[in-house]
Amino acid sequence: MDYENPWIYLDSPFTSDMIIAHVGFVYKITNTNDGRFYIGKKLFTRAGYKTIKKKKKKIRVESDWKNYYSSSEELNEDVQKLGKNMFCREILRLCKSKSECTYYEAKYQFELSVLLENTYNKWIQCRIRRNTQLRNLNCGIKS
Repeated sequence: MDYENPWIYLDSPFTSDMIIAHVGFVYKITNTNDGRFYIGKKLFTRAGYKTIKKKKKKIRVESDWKNYYSSSEELNEDVQKLGKNMFCREILRLCKSKSECTYYEAKYQFELSVLLENTYNKWIQCRIRRNTQLRNLNCGIKS
């Protein structure tokens, strides 16, 4: 494994070659000491720049997804205090668009009642525009 405390997807460690056509993922990080968890999303790439013929060109480069824990300060403090090995990092769903990541992050947050339970999630924020990719998802929602 090329990174510490790997993400687990379908009971196996997740590697870069498993990304294929996916843009990002929705995840759950669980504190194995007390059971508290965090639901979030992460993209596999970020914006970057490359100079070609003396001109800057915008490109996508790999993000820090392998070492990422959360945007939650409280969770990151616990990771520093308790150690990375005390946290289970699980990929709940691979997504093919940013909209899909945002949709499923909110869906899991509501389904798991993250604001009603003792979790690391302190708020839910989502703004999702319906597009062709979302309409093609089998979400179980009747229109």
